[in-house]
Formats: sequence, C-alpha cells, structure tokens
Amino acid sequence: MTAGLSRAVRVAAGLGALALLTSCNAVPDVLGGPADAGTPTAEAVVAPRLSTNVQGTAVTVNSRVVATAADGTFSAVTLRARDGETAGSTIPGTIAPDGTTWRAGALLEPATTYVVVARVKDAAGKVVPLRTRFATQSLEGHQVFPSVAPLAGETVGIGMPVIVAFDAPVADKARFEKRMRVTSKPAQTGAWHWLSDREVHWRPQSYWTPGTDVHVDLDLNSIPAGDGFYGQEDRDIDFHVGDAHVYKVNAQTHQMQVYSNGALLRTIPVTTGMPGFTTRSGTKVVVSKERERTMDAETTGIKKTDPEYYRVEVEYAMRLTYSGEFIHAAPWSVESQGRANVSHGCTGMSTENAAWLYAMTVRGDVVETVGTDVGMTLYNGYGDWNASFADWQAGSALT
Repeated sequence: MTAGLSRAVRVAAGLGALALLTSCNAVPDVLGGPADAGTPTAEAVVAPRLSTNVQGTAVTVNSRVVATAADGTFSAVTLRARDGETAGSTIPGTIAPDGTTWRAGALLEPATTYVVVARVKDAAGKVVPLRTRFATQSLEGHQVFPSVAPLAGETVGIGMPVIVAFDAPVADKARFEKRMRVTSKPAQTGAWHWLSDREVHWRPQSYWTPGTDVHVDLDLNSIPAGDGFYGQEDRDIDFHVGDAHVYKVNAQTHQMQVYSNGALLRTIPVTTGMPGFTTRSGTKVVVSKERERTMDAETTGIKKTDPEYYRVEVEYAMRLTYSGEFIHAAPWSVESQGRANVSHGCTGMSTENAAWLYAMTVRGDVVETVGTDVGMTLYNGYGDWNASFADWQAGSALT
C-alpha cells in the first residue's frame, strides 16, 4: 500500500510539473515544442504605402501635388515629367518635418504624364522605393501667353510703362494681377491698370527716376485666367531706365524744347497739325523709332481722292500715337517751322534737327505737348500719363 501510494504521488508530481511548464509557454523540445520557444516572436512590419492628392489622366494644371506616406516616412521624393514639352524636368518640393507629406513647389504643365518616385522608410528602418503616376489635362487652344514690353535688357526713357499683352482674354484679372509684380532699384510706388481684358500696364506714380533698374515677375504659368483658360508661361524681365529726356512742344509758339536730366539742350523750330488735323495736347511717350518710313494718308482715313491725301518718304520717324502722330524730319516745311502749323498732325522739323534728336531718343522718352484743344487719351499709344495716379489706380483689378 505504501509503495502504491508512493507511485501515485510521483505520477501526480510529474503531471503537476508538466502543467507548470506548459502554462509558461516553455514546452521542451522532447514534448514537441520549438527549441527557442522561450524567445518572444517579433511582430510583422507593415509595408509603407504612397498616395497623392491627384489621380487619373485629366488632372488640372493648377493642382498643387501633395504626396503622403502611410506607415512610413519620406527620405526622398521626386516629381518628374515623363513626357510632354517638359519631359525629363522635375518639379521641386518640400518634405514636411514629420516626414509623412511632400508638397510640390510649383504647378503642372498640360498634356504631361508625371511620375512620383519616393523612398519611404518603414518602421524597421528599411527604405522602400515606391512610385505612382498621373497625367494632366490638355489645354490646346486654352492657354494665355503674356508678351512683355520693354524687352529684356532694354534701356528705356523715364515715361516707359510696363506693358503686358495677352493673346487671349483674361476673365479673372484679379487672380492674374496678384501674381504680377514690378520691383525697382531705387524703389518706386506704382500700380497696374487694365486697358482691356488683353492688355494691362504698370506705371510708377511719377516718371521713373533716371538710372533705375526694373524687374518684372509674371508668375502666371498654369494660373486660371477664367473661362477655362490658363496662363501658359512665367516671364521674368529686367530693363534699365536711362536719362530723363523730356521734349516740350508748344503748338502756339511752334517750338520744341529738348531737356535731358533737367538741362535744356536745344530749342527746335517745329510745325504741328493744321486746322482739321490738330496735334494732340497731353503727355505722349515715344513708342518706336524708324530711320526711314513711308507715310500714307490712307492709314489715317484720308482717301486717295481727297485733296489732303499724301504719300511721302520721311526720315528719323519717332512714333507717338497709334493713330499716326510722329516726330520726324520735314524738309518740305522748313519755311513754316517756328512760324505756322501746316502738318497733318505730326511734329515736323528740319532734317538736321530730326537726326540729332533721333540719335539721342529711346523708346519711353517723354513728349509733352501744349497749345491745342484736342487731348490725348490713355489708349492712343502709351498714353498712361494722361490720368492722375488716383484714376490710374482705379483701373487695377484689386481696387
């Protein structure tokens, strides 16, 4: 009996020990457990994922791409144009401090496939390459290109406005104007004024300071212009303002006084428009220069059958208005210059005086005419200075 009890006790003790081992998840290999059963099993690492805020094949060009990393952080992101006119180019961007988002620093080009290539670090520190792609809408026939005057590097007169002409209408003028900037050294206050939905000018409050360097920044690429149109291109233009040339014409005294930086250089006898062809009073700006020009009265509305019709070759022509006013050499009217007004609206002078003036003149030089009862307008040439600055500012889309 004692022996039987002792055996039973031993069996029970062995079973108890086995139960204790099993409850600790440390099953010996001899009982079918793994050899390393005492080491905790590591959790599986979740694979990181890449997504963007744009998808598909018709993404609008004014979209600002944002890439997001899930279950990981960015170590690098590249947004590259795979095809289109800008194939191979990249759009810069910035990774957020927490590493989970990347934001593009520029807008997109039309009709282009883009690829986002990212390197994402997972929770275990492994860098995983990921990519995704999308394509932008085609804007054929729906882009607005900005042409700019003055030209890059041009030296102009103190009256020269900044002129931006668009090849399609701009309906959302305020959106465009917010992204058009003119800065200068020395700094000068100025404003934009919309002459139409295709043309906008910027002028300073008063004539440019001689020697000013001007920078024009049009950040319009892919910006909505309204009515389904978008800006086609950014433009950056630098130009220089030269000496202060101001030519003062008096139609009553038939004289032109030529000033440079405030000093009177020469007084020139002139003739201006006769009755019926009155020269406009006001502030004009030299629009262009031509060493020789054929002037045909038909371009001003005078028919060939009219006794006032003329067709003449002139030298040293400096255009002042779109309607046909010039300063030019008029050797046929020398007898009247300084005495009477006999022209069809132009300011004529001797060939010698015209050649001298032509040599010093640049686009943007100022011509101030007085003595007639017909005034200049904003729209006939560079007529910008014929409005007070308050009225000029009222032409901004942001007022």
